[in-house]
Amino acid sequence: MTLQTALSGLLGAQTGLNTVSNDLANASTTAFKSQTALFEDVYPANATNTPGIGTATEGISSDLTQGNLTSTGNSLDAAIQGNGYFIVSNNGSQQYTRDGAFQLTSSGQLETLNGATVQGYASTGGGGLAGALGPITINTGSVAANPTANLGTAFSLNSGDTVPTATFSPTDSTSYNETTSVTTYDSLGNANKAQLYFVNQGSNQWAVYAQPQLANGTNVGAAPTTPMATLTFSSSGALTSGSPATLPVTWGNGAANSNVTFNFTGTTLAAQSFAVAGVTNDGYAAGSYSGTTISSNGSIESTYSNGQTVSAGKLALANFINAEGLTPATGNVYTASSTSGQPVVNTPGTGLAGTLSGGELESSNASTSSLLVSLIQYQQAYQANTSVIQTEQQDSQRLVQI
Repeated sequence: MTLQTALSGLLGAQTGLNTVSNDLANASTTAFKSQTALFEDVYPANATNTPGIGTATEGISSDLTQGNLTSTGNSLDAAIQGNGYFIVSNNGSQQYTRDGAFQLTSSGQLETLNGATVQGYASTGGGGLAGALGPITINTGSVAANPTANLGTAFSLNSGDTVPTATFSPTDSTSYNETTSVTTYDSLGNANKAQLYFVNQGSNQWAVYAQPQLANGTNVGAAPTTPMATLTFSSSGALTSGSPATLPVTWGNGAANSNVTFNFTGTTLAAQSFAVAGVTNDGYAAGSYSGTTISSNGSIESTYSNGQTVSAGKLALANFINAEGLTPATGNVYTASSTSGQPVVNTPGTGLAGTLSGGELESSNASTSSLLVSLIQYQQAYQANTSVIQTEQQDSQRLVQI
């Protein structure tokens, strides 16, 4: 009986050593959760007033407390602050991880360093998201040019400007009061311009002439002889009519013809110097991929050299009614079990899901100092039980010799 008791203690100490050794080995593993071996005492069945007959492993408990966050400088990395697990697909099997060290495949698909595909809700364009979980693909190529269709142009006009007496001509500076240019992209992405001329016509009315120009400064078509718009202002200087106005353009450089709508909302008339108060442009040139960032709500935003930002979708997080019931697997991942329950999926910051911290990773929560103390304790227990077994063997040999 003593031999069995000591053997159970030896096996228990070995289980403890294995658990502590695994924790120490993963002290630098991203988002690793340390484990503790739990034991229970063993007594003979239907026996009273008798000593126990050893120990048995009751289970392995995981410490799910969050590790410290470490900045990596990699914009594709993401750490979960709070509850939740990233969802990944590994050879068709759905798994879960706290390890947010991500990378892009040659086709732009987001995956873990182990090659598992990261799951989320892909962008459907216009701010919409797909209704089902799936891979997230980022456009690492170029973004096509978008021709200007709408220009928001607000100006500050000077009510003190005199009414020109000469007939308007772009080459005669005395025939207009102010001039400025705004960029107008064509379908090929050329940064062409529209030169605007403002002419005070009296009675709080201003004529606006527009001369399209190619990117090299060459005028497109003949000089304008009629206004593109006539802006009318109230006695308080607020714009009352004349906006919007459309400028049709045949560029003649291989690009498609354009119809550019000018919205002059916000333009004012007052005793002030002429100024451009604001310009918005829905057109842009072609651009190449610059990089991708992950925001706190899981949005994956890619930027391009032309200043455009494109959303690839949102990451998803899974929560479980009993996260300690998840089954650890090789590759820093977990699988769901009957004990953990089924995943509850949300986007970061909604429901039970925590938020994300882009450019950071969660460190292991294994404490090296406390693990070394446990290691010594298990070593001592192992040696003590070994001594008991050796003593029992010696006693057995003496009994045989009698």
